[in-house]
Amino acid sequence: MSQALATRYPLVLVPGMLGFVRLVLYPYWFGIVAALRRGGATVFPVQVSPVHGNEVRGEQLLRIIDDLRRRTGADKVHLLGHSQGALTARYAAARRPEWVASVTSIAGPNHGSELADYLDKHYPGDSARGRLLKLVLHGLARLMGWLETGWRGAGLPIDVHASHQSLTFEGVALFNQRYPQGLPLTWGGQGRPRSTGCATTRGRAPCSRASPTAGATASMAATASAACSRAPSCVNRASATAWSGGSARTWAR
Repeated sequence: MSQALATRYPLVLVPGMLGFVRLVLYPYWFGIVAALRRGGATVFPVQVSPVHGNEVRGEQLLRIIDDLRRRTGADKVHLLGHSQGALTARYAAARRPEWVASVTSIAGPNHGSELADYLDKHYPGDSARGRLLKLVLHGLARLMGWLETGWRGAGLPIDVHASHQSLTFEGVALFNQRYPQGLPLTWGGQGRPRSTGCATTRGRAPCSRASPTAGATASMAATASAACSRAPSCVNRASATAWSGGSARTWAR
């Protein structure tokens, strides 16, 4: 077996809102886990509350990391978070930095979600439409929990309001004030901040770029993971366009 993608520490894949490990027969990280394992990486796709706030999901992730550390004997793990999973991973890294070797943000709403703000404006929680949307999302999360076949454990709490508020621009701004670790400080586009771009932070080297094969999801994940394997500790970030052939940018401590 190839060891080209083997990393010093295990890779932990954290899903986003309404995420799962495997829904009946369909895996959330389609093709990525197999590709990384073929390259020699130790990979653990995990499950946290599909709909909840960043801090609650982050505490769940910390318990999972602690369990994986005991099971594998590894001191640290690399965290790869997709969408809200990026904020979940950043929370874990902020709370227990000694457990986390790196954080990779894949299309993470690190400066807030336009969709969350749109829903906040057009479907306020105290309106009939807002209550209906909350009911639908709660029911969908429950249904997906019943159909989950890739993760076994106690039932996970669901809080649609907490999830929604934690993803608005205002909610993420508060989160970033509390947990600035791994935060990209620049973004693409116009208007309010978006979660694209890369930033250098104090004590870290300037960003370097790696260009993945266009449209290759597994290659994107492999590129980010391989970059981490070459540095003892790093914070990686894949841009919001990474899965469609955008650029991945990496910086290391």
